[in-house]
Amino acid sequence: MSATKRVALVTGGMGGLGEAICIKLAMLGHTVVSTYSPGNAKAQEWQAGMRVQGYDIKAYPCDVTDWNSCVACVAKVAAEVGPVDVLVNNAGITRDMTFKKMDRVNWDAVIHTNLDSCFNMTKQVADGMVDRNWGRIINISSVNGQKGAFGQTNYSAAKAGMHGFTKALSLEVARKGVTVNTISPGYIGTQMVMAIPKEVLDSKIIPQIPMGRLGKPEEVAGLVAYLSSEEAAFVTGANIAINGGQHMQ
Repeated sequence: MSATKRVALVTGGMGGLGEAICIKLAMLGHTVVSTYSPGNAKAQEWQAGMRVQGYDIKAYPCDVTDWNSCVACVAKVAAEVGPVDVLVNNAGITRDMTFKKMDRVNWDAVIHTNLDSCFNMTKQVADGMVDRNWGRIINISSVNGQKGAFGQTNYSAAKAGMHGFTKALSLEVARKGVTVNTISPGYIGTQMVMAIPKEVLDSKIIPQIPMGRLGKPEEVAGLVAYLSSEEAAFVTGANIAINGGQHMQ
C-alpha cells in the first residue's frame, strides 16, 4: 500500500475497533487523530498508553452528535495537525430494545450518534478534500444495517442510512479524487460484542457465522487501511461486508 503520509481522523478511536484502526493507520506512517467524548476521563491515559506502544496518536474531544463541537474540533485539528485527508466515521452506540419498548430518547441517541455524526464530521472535511483532489471517507456501518436485527430498529436504521449517505456523496465527489465507502462488519470481538452474555454468543450468534468465530478488530482495520490507500482509488460507493460469511449479498 502507498506510503504517502496523510492526516487520518478516526471518530470513536478509543473503542476496541477504533483503537485497532488508529494503530493500523499509524503503522502505515499516517498522522492519526482520534476523537473522544468530552466526558471521557480516560482519554489522556489512553493517549499515554498509545505512546508507550510507540504510537503518537493525537486525541481531541468532540461530541460527534453536536454540530458546533464538530466544527470546533476539526478546525483545531486542521490548525494544529493539518487538513484531514482520511476520515473514518466509526463512532457508534447501541440502545437495544424491541420497538414496542423503544422511546424517543433511545431512538434519537442512536440516530444522532451513528448517523447524524456522519454529516457533522464529513461536512467539515469534504470540501477540503475536493479542493486538494484527494480524500478518503470511510463509514463504519454494520451487518445489521444490511439484514436487520431483532431489537435494533434504531441501530439498523442508522447503519443502513450510513450507506445511503455513502452512495449519494460518492457520486458528488468521484471526479475530484475523493472516494466514499462503507464497511459493514459482522460480530467483531470488541468490548461492545463481548458484553453479550457468553451463552447468547455461543448459542445464538456464533452458530450463524460460517467461519465459526468472531471477527478480529485488526481484520476490519486492515480493510480500512486498504480503502484509505492509493491502490483503492477506483473503489467508491461500495459497501464491503466483513462478517465471516454471516450475510451475503
